[in-house]
Amino acid sequence: MEFLRGALGLISLLFICFLFSNNRRAIDWKLVAAGCALQILFAIGILYVPIFRDAFQFVSDGFVKLIQLSHKGTEFLFGNLADQTQSWAYVFAIQVLPNIVFFAALSSLMYYLGLLQVIVLGFAWVMSKTMKQISGAESLSNAANIFLGQTEAPLMIRPYLEGMTKSEILCIMVGGMANTAGSVLAAYVSFLGGADIEKQQFYALHMLSQSIMSAPAAIVCSKILFPQVNPEQVSKDLHVPKEKIGTNVLDAIANGTTDGLKLALNVAAMLVVFIALLAVANSLLHLTGRIGHLNTYVEYWTNHRYDALSLEFIFGYLFAPLAWLMGVSSHDMLAVGQLLGEKTIINEFVAYVTMGDMLKSGLLTDERSIVIATYALCGFANFSSIGIQIGGIGALAPNQRENLSALGIKSLIGGTIACLMTAVIAGTLYHG
Repeated sequence: MEFLRGALGLISLLFICFLFSNNRRAIDWKLVAAGCALQILFAIGILYVPIFRDAFQFVSDGFVKLIQLSHKGTEFLFGNLADQTQSWAYVFAIQVLPNIVFFAALSSLMYYLGLLQVIVLGFAWVMSKTMKQISGAESLSNAANIFLGQTEAPLMIRPYLEGMTKSEILCIMVGGMANTAGSVLAAYVSFLGGADIEKQQFYALHMLSQSIMSAPAAIVCSKILFPQVNPEQVSKDLHVPKEKIGTNVLDAIANGTTDGLKLALNVAAMLVVFIALLAVANSLLHLTGRIGHLNTYVEYWTNHRYDALSLEFIFGYLFAPLAWLMGVSSHDMLAVGQLLGEKTIINEFVAYVTMGDMLKSGLLTDERSIVIATYALCGFANFSSIGIQIGGIGALAPNQRENLSALGIKSLIGGTIACLMTAVIAGTLYHG
């Protein structure tokens, strides 16, 4: 039954992309089939093939160990305030934001040493051989998005950007939307796992798995939304240009630290503003519901899950059908629908914070639903990312700014669907 529901969900998501396609006759269904097969193979390998499962578990455990080690710097700076055993327990600004700075510096170091490029080339080679119709730059950028953010990954293909077709540009944009960055992945793990090491390892495993699966998913969605008309004309070159990020190791670490600090401050400011605006919007909706006597009906309709008209209630019902398609249990459909709404309309940071609260309060309990939500939220696909990509990628290739603006909504649709596809596949294959 779960397999049939998963198949229905995957076909439905592909059909949504098909509906928004600008050239349905040009869609290369061999590429689509190869991309979907690659996602499934990645998932089976990570979840069930012992050698790959153990290797991936080792990587995710190492990732969590790095999170723990990063707290040494936090403890030095904040002293007892960083001690989660104290009465104040978990303080977001102290426990999460320093992780972003540390992992940004670590990514910069790995890039300077050339380690990141080698790993990226490996994933790019696999995708280019499996989905032979894509260009080398497309496979490189999507492979880079496994580790880097939506404006950092295009740096790896900077010389190719100005000559790219619209189809290639959309592929780059969707790849950025469908994935996150290593520097913020640690924050997501902390949101859901808190100070529990076993929980951190659980969420790290699935988030890292999503990062890999979303790369071929992004290519599939983008090539349905905007097929490449003449694939034989695109370059298959897999060369990574040398991008200088520092004069030496220390300079590279310093530059990464500075970038990480900017990102951490941006995340903090963004959460303060958006969570406050959510409270304002809910206050107005609550008042409207009280005047129109809607609050009583909302409480009755939802069996006391929601006690008044709110954004959470609206998001829950609006996105519940998508949650059902992904395979979420009926008990958790509204909760996961709410999370999908928050992630798409606001951003994934707010959604993961809410999910963490749901886990603590017992509103989200089914393990399979939790896994599905973890995959579905793990991406930058939201409205603000459209502006980020236009500004970031547009600065690297000014002649593509018009295309970036025109393809913004399509990239959001593609990135969202790609995240949901990974959630459907993982949810179908996951059995605890």
